Amino acid sequence: MLRAVGSQGSTAVAGVDVGGTKIAVAVLVGAALGHPRTHRTDTSSPEALVDQLVEVIGEAGEVNAIGVAVPSVVDFATGRVRSSVNIPLADIPLREVLRERLGIPVYVDNDATCAALAEAYDNEGGLVARQLVMLTVGTGVGGGIVVDGHVYRGATGAAGELGHTIIGTDLRRAPFAHRDQFPQPGSLEALAAGRTLTELAREHGIPDGQTTRMALDGDQAACAAIELIGRRLGIGIANAINTFDPDLVVIGGGISAAGDLLLAPARAEAARFTLTGVGTTTRICAARYGPEAGVRGAALLASHELAYELVTSSAGHRLR
Repeated sequence: MLRAVGSQGSTAVAGVDVGGTKIAVAVLVGAALGHPRTHRTDTSSPEALVDQLVEVIGEAGEVNAIGVAVPSVVDFATGRVRSSVNIPLADIPLREVLRERLGIPVYVDNDATCAALAEAYDNEGGLVARQLVMLTVGTGVGGGIVVDGHVYRGATGAAGELGHTIIGTDLRRAPFAHRDQFPQPGSLEALAAGRTLTELAREHGIPDGQTTRMALDGDQAACAAIELIGRRLGIGIANAINTFDPDLVVIGGGISAAGDLLLAPARAEAARFTLTGVGTTTRICAARYGPEAGVRGAALLASHELAYELVTSSAGHRLR
């Protein structure tokens, strides 16, 4: 197995996964992640949430750096949150604020990007896929891209918004259908997110939150709803394969618990829409780390970035 560049051995870092309903915090020492501790998210104001983050990170004990995963578009270089969903952090310089209050290095990134980083490595820190694309299906659809073990962020740090690729729309007349707010009509998020599954389930009288369980129990209506979401995901997966030709496409989020009821139609549809000769070695599978992926990835983010800063700092001293 390949090892993470600049692995920090016994260095302790904290991973923080911030969601709309809960915050998870865990400490990574070497490649070993401690048990995550969870807290209900205080979304009453930006100030209250930042205060809460400072408090829960402080409870993690002595660490060398912190990685924070947020459901947001992040300018990674500065750690400023450009836009955010479900949490009040839009236009907050989160990295700078937390660094000032905690006195140690802090790194902030998108939650799906952090989850993708987690899925690219195993429990021993070995790289399991050089080229990985992840789709996280929750209330929305997030995405993350890992290339040679490193997050691909694009020109401004915001790459990976795969939920907003268009998988189906009427293009016969221009201007095309458009909304002032995202998700746009025909996007993967509009057609395959958890909220869409809930709508499909209600049409068949399936109680909220029970679709996956009922599908696994063999309910035909629930199975049909999961299959439709899987086929729509498959189109999005084909877009990702045609663009990145990855080793691995990983599906995360609660719906991934449906297993092959979701993945089999997704694989079939992806195969239909992937260009011949592209993605010949790509595997499509469910995420391994489940709800732990975000906090694990946030901790790995801190470990990798701290290692990089230490290496570049040492190189700079030698040059001087």
